[in-house]
Amino acid sequence: MNIDDVIELFKMGKATAKSHMRNLIEMAAADGGLGTEEQRLLKYAAQRNNISLQELQEMQRNLSDVRFQVPGSDREKFNQLYDLVHMMSVDKNIHVEEQRLCEIFAIKFGFRKEIVREMIDQIRENIEKWIGPEETMRAVMAKMKVFD
Repeated sequence: MNIDDVIELFKMGKATAKSHMRNLIEMAAADGGLGTEEQRLLKYAAQRNNISLQELQEMQRNLSDVRFQVPGSDREKFNQLYDLVHMMSVDKNIHVEEQRLCEIFAIKFGFRKEIVREMIDQIRENIEKWIGPEETMRAVMAKMKVFD
C-alpha cells in the first residue's frame, strides 16, 4: 500500500469503507456461494479498508445493517469498481448475475451507462494481466469518457 492509498482510506471514511465491503460481499455471493478465492479477496479488501475480520464476519451475517454509499471521488469510484470486477472474476467463472450486478454498481457510481460493459471488460482484461487499478484507471480514462 502506497501513501496515496493511505490518504484515500482516510478520505473514504469508515461508512464508505463498510459500504464498499457490503458491495463486495454481494458480488462474491451473486453466483450462489462464496468460494475460497472470493473469501480470500474479501479478507484482503477488509484489511485494506481497515475493517477487522470480526467486522467483516458481522457484515456477512447482517448485510442489511450497512447502507449503500456512493464513493465521494472519481478515483474512489473507479477503485471500488476495480475491486468489484476483481471479485467478479477472481474465480475465473463469470456468471450473468455477477456481470449484471457489476454493471448496476457502475451505473450507481455515476459511470455512463453506454460504456459500462466495455469499461468492465477493459478492467477485467487488465486484472488478468496483473495491471493494477491506477494504471488501469489511466488507460480507461484515456480511452473513453466514463462519467456523465
